[in-house]
Parts: sequence; structure tokens; C-alpha cells
Amino acid sequence: MNIEQILFSQGFGTRYECRALILTGKFKVGDKTYTDPNENIPVEELEFSVDGIEWPYYAKAIIMLNKPTGYECSLKPSRYPSVLALLPPPLRKRGLQPVGRLDADTTGLLLLTDDGALNHRLTHPKRHVPKTYLVETKHPVSDKQIQSLIAGVELEGGDGIVKAEACTLIDPTHLSLKLTQGKYHQVKRMLSAVSNRVENLKRISFGKLDLPADLPEGKWQWVTSATSII
Repeated sequence: MNIEQILFSQGFGTRYECRALILTGKFKVGDKTYTDPNENIPVEELEFSVDGIEWPYYAKAIIMLNKPTGYECSLKPSRYPSVLALLPPPLRKRGLQPVGRLDADTTGLLLLTDDGALNHRLTHPKRHVPKTYLVETKHPVSDKQIQSLIAGVELEGGDGIVKAEACTLIDPTHLSLKLTQGKYHQVKRMLSAVSNRVENLKRISFGKLDLPADLPEGKWQWVTSATSII
């Protein structure tokens, strides 16, 4: 692929802007500087730098973000800034979208991608991709409440009966809740259905991916392939 197309596909601006980066010697692979926008180089396992910033080439980007509170999973946020504000410009420019949503007050593992087919596979109700949440409750959780969450509860406002794939009590007011459905405000509505309340909510896994312990809130990292998720 020619270098101009590489930079354009990776979100480094318009074709004119990408061409200017190359012509001014800002594009390097290792220690070698390339100044011909039309030069073709292999993209397989390509790692390059633009103005000193290292960047891997991915035909489709998959990003894992440790979402903090106070951000909306929306391209057009209404009250809080978009989670996209936490990403560098090249990722924002290439059209990443959140895979599903986390509420503004929910933290933890959020995936973003510019792969529309993958996004669809991960969010389609028939796929039943599991997600695990760490839930802090207002009141101590009883054995009866855990049994109800696993057996199934009816959500107020519709959506029928939903149930947890797994529910493990960590301490009296903290539990791990694994879901394979994706209803609106599902965790909060499920806890409300058993006469409890969510005080804090954090997603700690999505499919086969676990939130890394060393990934701080507000930071992100590449997911190398879809096979690491499902």
C-alpha cells in the first residue's frame, strides 16, 4: 500500500494532510524516513511513527478503554463529553464507535471499533456475548436475592424476564454479575427488581477479554484481533 493511503486509512487526516506529513519527513519506519507519498510498503505487521509517535497499522481498529465516570458512550453527547475525547485524534478520525454502551456513571471495560461487522456480532442479541460486572449495592445482598437474579426477574417497564448467567457474592455489598443479555440499564433494573440498588457499577469483562489490572481509568490499549474477544 502506498504511504499516503496508509496514513489516510489510519486516521492521520485528509489525503492532503497525510501527503504533507510524508513530504516534510514526519513518517518513519524504524530509523528510515520516507518522503515519497506514492511509495509502496508492506502493511503486514507494520509499525511506523509520525512526528515521533509510534503507531501500529491495523486494517480495522479495536480499542479497549477503561472508561471513567462522567463520559457518554455517544458520538453526540448531551450532558457529558464523549468517550471518544479520551482517544488520540487518529482514532477519533477513523470513525470508531462504542460497542454497546455504558452509562455515564458506569466505569470499566468499553470496546470501540471501526469494524461495523464486528460491532454487530458483538452486540446482536442472538450472539449472547457474556459481560461481567462488579456491582456495589446499597443494601447487603441476601441469598434469596442471588437466587432470584440467577432464576430470572421481571424488569419494571418491560423487557420481560431476564436472568444472570452467574452471580457470585464477594462481600455483603459487592457481587460479580455475569450477563448474556443487553437490556437498557439492565444491571440497575435487575437489582431494583430484587429490592436493592446499585451504588457503583464497573464492567470487568467482555467476551473473553478481562479488564487489565494495570490499565488506569481513562486509558486505552489495542486489542490485536477479534478472536481475543469471541
